[in-house]
Amino acid sequence: MSMSDLEANNIERFLHGQIEAWNTGNKEAFFEHYREISPSGLIIEYVGQPPLNVEGWAVLEGMWEKQNSKFSVEVELSVVAGQEAACHHRNVMRDGTGVIETIEHYRFVDGKTFVRYFIKS
Repeated sequence: MSMSDLEANNIERFLHGQIEAWNTGNKEAFFEHYREISPSGLIIEYVGQPPLNVEGWAVLEGMWEKQNSKFSVEVELSVVAGQEAACHHRNVMRDGTGVIETIEHYRFVDGKTFVRYFIKS
């Protein structure tokens, strides 16, 4: 195992911590979880949509500003395998009007985090 490999418990702490921060509206803690796991950069992709030509931190900021007040997240399943994780989340509208299912794939390489969001439409 190289020095850049993350331990499974670090990945688990990130996965659970960022969800808890999101659901409680704690933006500072939310971003801190991402900064800790992504010291060398963050890349975010929405699968099936055109590539985002902005840095991952700007995408995350936009997601927070546009979506945090609208959705809470329920974790259906999280699987950590090596330096990757996949999560099935239910994004529940805070007003009770619906749910959007997502699969989120995280890959951690040399201090960078690569995130791919699969959104059920």
